[in-house]
Amino acid sequence: MNPVFEFDAKLWQWEAKSGPGWMFVTVPQDHSDQIKEMTPLRNGFGSVKVNVQIGDSEWSTSIFPSTEEEAFVLPIKKAIRLAEDIGEGDSARISLEALIT
Repeated sequence: MNPVFEFDAKLWQWEAKSGPGWMFVTVPQDHSDQIKEMTPLRNGFGSVKVNVQIGDSEWSTSIFPSTEEEAFVLPIKKAIRLAEDIGEGDSARISLEALIT
């Protein structure tokens, strides 16, 4: 059974060299540490596949380790932000299932 983590997190925008970039939330440090321990062999860029739910929206994606945040970060795609009416600085309740292989 895959572990599920629930938490509240604020959306923030990564600034790319070419202008506004992706929107993310940071997975809390304790959850990030647990996921790192459970996934010694990770995918490209150290990513971990996950299933995510925010409100009524569910999707599959990956979380990525961030040296700046010292935790995993979760990209929140535009379609989800529009569907859930959330944007930069807003807090969202997130359910994240880490797909441990």
